[in-house]
Amino acid sequence: MRPEGAARSLVLTLDIITPVVDDPRAFGRIAACNSISDVYAMGGEPEVALSFAGIPDSLGLEVLEAVLAGMAEKALEAGCAIVGGHTIKDSEPKCGLVVVGSVEPGRAWTHRGGRIGQHLVLTKPIGTGVIAQALRARRVEAEVVEAATSVMQALNRRARDLGRNHGVTAATDVTGFGLLGHLFHLVSASGVGARIRVRDVPLLSGALEAAAQGHIPGGSVRNSAYVRSHLRGADSVDPLLLTLLSDAQTSGGLLLTLDAAQSAPLLQALGNDPPCALIGELIDAPPGTIELV
Repeated sequence: MRPEGAARSLVLTLDIITPVVDDPRAFGRIAACNSISDVYAMGGEPEVALSFAGIPDSLGLEVLEAVLAGMAEKALEAGCAIVGGHTIKDSEPKCGLVVVGSVEPGRAWTHRGGRIGQHLVLTKPIGTGVIAQALRARRVEAEVVEAATSVMQALNRRARDLGRNHGVTAATDVTGFGLLGHLFHLVSASGVGARIRVRDVPLLSGALEAAAQGHIPGGSVRNSAYVRSHLRGADSVDPLLLTLLSDAQTSGGLLLTLDAAQSAPLLQALGNDPPCALIGELIDAPPGTIELV
């Protein structure tokens, strides 16, 4: 929102998650990254935040301390001051941030800025939902969890900065609605369709195996049903890959639209830590249509 003549527009967001890893400090870091990502997805700069945490009595104050310390670490890395918050006793652990940031007027990324012919770049691999579900079942290797945790703890600030430098016009972060769900929102608002090259979408190590073992969160199942009628070519896609395309993510990457000439320079600047990729393009099709090839 921006009053007439203001030098900046405010960006406000709220996000709270339940644990996706066992380490409470890592959980706090991931929760902070997940919350702050909404500001980056609008091209904004996070500035101040309020924290929230719910902790059962059975876990003790040392767990709460570790969770809050993890959130504070990532907020500090993002240059965002946690200036207060609220903590409650709860039956299930949860935490997150209310984040207030800003963006220069006219430079905010929204879902409405996509244009036919632009490329789609994804800045993090997907699969955190199925891996977290496998962890809950104690059916996943430690190195798979470690790699996924590292990706979830990575701020999207650098992707935001490089996206600005390479002319990004629309963006979304990939979180609870999964890649296809968030893409559907973007192309619907932009009045265009999208074509996704399924094999080019980067996956976390172990994600396919977790999906094959049936470790699929309920949210991912609902995501699949939500977007199914808007897909073209879904019947020719490997069912496991199709599942991952709708997998509910935590602290996922940014999905960016930009002119075709800028996608290769952007990918080169991003590097491959975490893995990122050109996954498709925006096309002239009924708004919200997603072709899978």
